[in-house]
Amino acid sequence: MRLRALLDTDALGLRLLGGEDELDRTVRGVMTTDLRDPSRYLSGGELVLTGLAWRRDATDSEPFVRILVGAGVTALAAGEAELGAVPEDLVVACARHRLPLLAVNESVAFATITEHVVRQVSGERAGDLAAVVDRHRRMMTSGPAGGGPDVVLDLLGSDLDLRAWVLSPTGRLIAGPKVAGPALPAELCARLAGEHLAAARTGRRGPYRVGVGTTTYSLFPISGAGRSGNAAASDVRETVLSDWLLAVEADAGDWPAERLDLLHGVTQLIAVERDRRDAARTVRRRLAQEVLELVQAGSAPAEIAARLRVAAPVLLPGLGAAPHWQVVVARVEWEEQGPAADNGGGRRAAGIDGGPVAQALLEEILVDPLATGPEHSDRIAVAHTGDEAIALVPLPAVSTEHDGSESGLHADTLLAAVRDPLSAGLDGDGRLTLGVSAAVHSAEGLRGALEEARHARRVAAARPGRVCAAGHQELASHVLLLPFVPDDVRRAFTARLLDPLRDYDRRHRAELIPTLEAFLECDGSWTRCAARLHLHVNTLRYRVGRIEQLTSRDLSRLEDKLDFFLALRMS
Repeated sequence: MRLRALLDTDALGLRLLGGEDELDRTVRGVMTTDLRDPSRYLSGGELVLTGLAWRRDATDSEPFVRILVGAGVTALAAGEAELGAVPEDLVVACARHRLPLLAVNESVAFATITEHVVRQVSGERAGDLAAVVDRHRRMMTSGPAGGGPDVVLDLLGSDLDLRAWVLSPTGRLIAGPKVAGPALPAELCARLAGEHLAAARTGRRGPYRVGVGTTTYSLFPISGAGRSGNAAASDVRETVLSDWLLAVEADAGDWPAERLDLLHGVTQLIAVERDRRDAARTVRRRLAQEVLELVQAGSAPAEIAARLRVAAPVLLPGLGAAPHWQVVVARVEWEEQGPAADNGGGRRAAGIDGGPVAQALLEEILVDPLATGPEHSDRIAVAHTGDEAIALVPLPAVSTEHDGSESGLHADTLLAAVRDPLSAGLDGDGRLTLGVSAAVHSAEGLRGALEEARHARRVAAARPGRVCAAGHQELASHVLLLPFVPDDVRRAFTARLLDPLRDYDRRHRAELIPTLEAFLECDGSWTRCAARLHLHVNTLRYRVGRIEQLTSRDLSRLEDKLDFFLALRMS
């Protein structure tokens, strides 16, 4: 469609602020963004919608417009809901680069414009799903009349006999049909999300078909408008871990091209809802960023406390007492691929900024453990600095009889529901590690909580596996020290103490290693250890004597017991 036709559509209420000579440009798509650099999601010909959250001062307009022009967009439409009138510096920048600029009245939802453009650009499509989208624009509108993605999913079921669900990359059910029928089990959601992530890592265009028993599901990626299914590998690794997916209970392998095209159009509309929810997190992200900067700068506790008082009503509306806080630190690391040299970032792959990826993942991971109702389903403030994402998690005030940690997050359960799908998305070259602090009761403790969470994350990073977490409880023991022992030292230490026992066990099936572990866990008690192993005490004494003979150690000495204990923990 022509840009002129879009401007002449009275229902959209668009006003032209510049670019009168460019109105015959063709609009081939639409994208909503508040990223400072959205170029990776643009393929050319888009109408870009923005709420101007990327703009901090007048100097930001010129580089933003230059990026859009370089990506070949058709025009820019700026909303007036956030800042009122469109800033003059943006008008000047668009005029300089001959980019048409439109103003979107605050009474017009971006979703309305998106739906109109998608419908016009799609042209003559099969009537069934096009009619669904046309009749129910309220799917993406706000307020009491809107139903969000659930409405169109109900219509897919009633009009087209298609059962469909919207899932997060961690397998969380975001939207589903309200009509009668069995709910999608959590285990199946996690499996479909894992299959989607694994398939999306290949970079091929969806839908991806997955067989579960006798049922086939077709998985459609829900990505930002303008993103190509043939994105570069680095782009895929950056975005796949945060994209939603549409799971349809049907085999799309034999669908005609028209219906596939229509389903892709539906995913674009649902992507608008995703963008809207992301935009709602902007305030929380800024609050977290401000608090983090104050903490890292060593600001006075009173100044940090003032920012926390601002954050508390936003994150926990209606909370009477000041909350306690926990800090969660996350890091996504990618192994180097190709000839790119390590630039000092460890496992960080060249060209990939892990901070935003970790931020999106951490926001998703923390939704479920904290959700106590619809009003609290998204109350997390997450900032990122470098490759690290940092979450400021509010906890309701607890009794003085407790330190608050019991009611907060625990590392051992935080990843339980998301480990499998995320492991599939990271398989081959990526890792996610998290560290969780104890709860703190005031601004004075926030800096210590941040360092505690960072230490815990480093402990998690020393463990095997694609997705690992560690909590503050593990920092008060030998577990804090062992991960930082160099690998060659660990191997030499454990080999010197344990290899003679392993060799003996291999030759004689004597079970000296299990005996040693049980003896240490029983604090050297002969009777308790013998009872635990179902052995006679004399047999136990014979085995312990053999251990001492093979290693030249004395298990009655504290130093030798400690060496064996550490060797077993490092093996």
